[in-house]
Amino acid sequence: MAKILIVDDSTLSRGILRRILQTEGHSIIEAKDGLMGIESYYIEKPDLVLLDIAMPDMQGTEVLEKLRAFDDRARIVMATADLQELTRAAVMAAGALGYLTKPYNPDVVLDIVNQVLRGIPGGVG
Repeated sequence: MAKILIVDDSTLSRGILRRILQTEGHSIIEAKDGLMGIESYYIEKPDLVLLDIAMPDMQGTEVLEKLRAFDDRARIVMATADLQELTRAAVMAAGALGYLTKPYNPDVVLDIVNQVLRGIPGGVG
C-alpha cells in the first residue's frame, strides 16, 4: 500500500482521513501545518499528499507550489470545505491531481486517492 502524507491544521480532519486510509492498509504521516508538511515531504518522500487549502501559517496553495517546485511529479490532492468551482479550477491548474471537499465521504476519498495513485489525475469529490 501507499505512504500518504496528510497536511491539515485540524486534528479532527487528520484523524478522519487517517482512519479512512488505514482501512485500506495505507501508511500515514501527519503534519499539522504547511511548514511541517513541506519538511515531512522532503524527509519521508510519500507516494501521495492530502493537503488542506485553508491553514493559518501557510495556505495550502503555497505549500502546493513549493512541493511542485521541489518535485514536479508530486501527487497532491487538495482538501477543502470551499465548494466554489473557481477554487477547484485554481488548485487543479496549479498542479493538484485531485480535489476533495469536506465533510469527507469515505468512498469518495478512497476513489480519488486510488485514482491518483494509479496515475489518473482529475479526481473531484
